[in-house]
Amino acid sequence: MSFDPYLAEIRFGTGLSPNAAPPASSDAILAALRGPDLAAEAFPIPLFSEAEPRLKLLRRQAAMRRESDAAMERFAASRNQASAVHQNNFRRILTRGVRTHDGFRERLTAFWANHFPLRAKIGPMTHLVTPFVEEAIRPNITGRFADLLKAVATHPMMVIYLDQGQSVGPGSPFGTRTGRGLNENLARELLELHTLGVGNSYDQSDIRQLAELLTGLSWDDTEGRVFQTNWAEPGSETVLGRTYSDDGSLETIFAALEDIAAHPSTAHHIATKIARHFVSDTPSTSLIEAMAAAYSANGTDLMSVYSALLDHPDAWLRYGIDAPVRNKARTHQDWVQAALRALDIALVDVAPDVARTYVLQRLRLMGQPWEQPPGPDGWPEEAEAWVTPPAMAARVTWAMQAPSFLMADLPDPRDFVAIALGPFAPPEVKFAAGAAENRAAGIGMVLCSSAFQRR
Repeated sequence: MSFDPYLAEIRFGTGLSPNAAPPASSDAILAALRGPDLAAEAFPIPLFSEAEPRLKLLRRQAAMRRESDAAMERFAASRNQASAVHQNNFRRILTRGVRTHDGFRERLTAFWANHFPLRAKIGPMTHLVTPFVEEAIRPNITGRFADLLKAVATHPMMVIYLDQGQSVGPGSPFGTRTGRGLNENLARELLELHTLGVGNSYDQSDIRQLAELLTGLSWDDTEGRVFQTNWAEPGSETVLGRTYSDDGSLETIFAALEDIAAHPSTAHHIATKIARHFVSDTPSTSLIEAMAAAYSANGTDLMSVYSALLDHPDAWLRYGIDAPVRNKARTHQDWVQAALRALDIALVDVAPDVARTYVLQRLRLMGQPWEQPPGPDGWPEEAEAWVTPPAMAARVTWAMQAPSFLMADLPDPRDFVAIALGPFAPPEVKFAAGAAENRAAGIGMVLCSSAFQRR
C-alpha cells in the first residue's frame, strides 16, 4: 500500500480544500512540519505567560467584587474581556485549519492537547486553555516526547487542573506544621494516561512515590511555575525501580519525567494512541511496533515516530482497487473543521456573534464543547462515541443550516462534492448533490454523507 495525496489530506490533515493542493508525498508532509509554523504566524494566539486578562487580576477582582458596585463592574468587564478572548482564540484555531498548507501540524496539536487534556478549573480561566496549548504543546510536538511531557506536566494550567498546588509532603516543614498531605492526581494521571498507560508496569507504590517526588511543584499568579522547597517531602523516592535525589527540586522532577518518558511501556502507549487517532480504532501490531521502535531508538524523538507512521503501508490501508479504508469517524470538531475548510470559510472573517452561534454553540449541541473534555482521559477515539443518532441529527441540522449563515454565496453542489471528497466521492453522493432542489440542500447532503463523516 502506498501514499495517496488525497487520502493524506483527509486522514492526516484537516480535509480537502479548494485553495490548497494536497501534499505530494510523506516527505513533503514531514518537511512542512519541520519548517516554520506559518499558521501560527498568520493567526497568532497569545502564550499563557502573555494572555490577558491575567489570572492574577481576575483572582484579585473576584475576591473584591462584592465590596462595591464599581468593583463588581470591573470584575464583570474583565470576565467579558476573557470571554471575548476565548471566542477569538476559537475562531483563530479553526481558521488555521482552513487556511493551512500544513494540516498534519494542526492535527498533531489537537491530538496532543487531547492526550494532555485539561479544562478551566474556574470560570475566569476559560480563555487560558488555548494559550496553554500554544505555549506548552504546539512548540514541542516536533521535538522529544520527554520535553513535551516536562513542559506540560509542570505547566501552571496542569498544576491547577490536577490540584498539584494542593499537594504537600506530609513530612515537609509545611506539612508537619499544617497537617496537610499528598494529592496524587498528577502522579496518577502521569503514569496511567500520559506515559505508561493504564495498568502498565507500575503499582500504587510507584504512584505514591511519584506524588512525593512531585511535592513542591506549584504555581504563582505572578511567576507561573514555582518550586516550594518547604513543601517537598524529605528523603529520596523510588519510581519504577529507580531512586532519585533526596533534594526536592524541579531538576529531580525533570529527571524522573525523562526516565518515565523513555520507558518501553511509554513507547508502546504513545505509538498505540497515535496510530488509533490517525489510522484505525484497531491499528495493526506491525504499525504500532514500528512506531514504538522508532520512539525508543531515537530518544523519544516524535518526528521519527511520525515518519514511521507515514512510511508504514498500514497507514494507507485500502480495499478493492480504488477505495481507501476510512473507518475512523471524525469527531464533531474535526467534522466541522473539515466542512469549513472545504467551504473555505475562515472564521476570523465571520462576525463574532455569527461564529459563536453557528459554530461554537453548535459544537456544544453536538456533544463536544470546545476545550471542555469529559475528564483527564480526554475525548474518546472510538467511532461509536461519535456516530450516534443524536449526534448525527445535530450534524444534519448544522450541515443544512449553518453554511448559509457563515458565507454569502454557497458553491455549486456539483463542484463542491469534488472539492470536499476528491476522488472518493461515491456516485450516489454525486447524484444527490446534483439533484438537490437548492444549493443549501446540496451542500448539506455532501456534508451529511457517510463519505464525509470518516477519514
